[in-house]
Amino acid sequence: MSTKFGHIELFVKEPLKTKDFYIDILGFNLDTIQHNKIVWLYKEDKIIMLRPGNPAAAAQNYQSARSGLVLYTDDLEAEAAKLKSLGLEFKGTDGSDSCLTFTDPDGNWFQLVDPDHA
Repeated sequence: MSTKFGHIELFVKEPLKTKDFYIDILGFNLDTIQHNKIVWLYKEDKIIMLRPGNPAAAAQNYQSARSGLVLYTDDLEAEAAKLKSLGLEFKGTDGSDSCLTFTDPDGNWFQLVDPDHA
């Protein structure tokens, strides 16, 4: 018997609305909408489920968050510029200028980093 990583579940107030952020800004793909309220998204081999919930108040900064999702890029400056042009607002760093932080509409924290230059 063994286990393997399945998917990430994020609790958001309005999954059907929040999915637009993940698709339009972060480039995730829609897999399915389950029971007209649970949204399954994927990017490469990573799967995120947006499910209805009442998330706790967002942390003030990345360092205070209970968790964070990290996105890798091979060109931090270009990817940051692209995301900004799509309406993403960066909220600082994790303490290093090569690790940019932001949240989704429900306050889930993300970090954008070029792992080869972090």
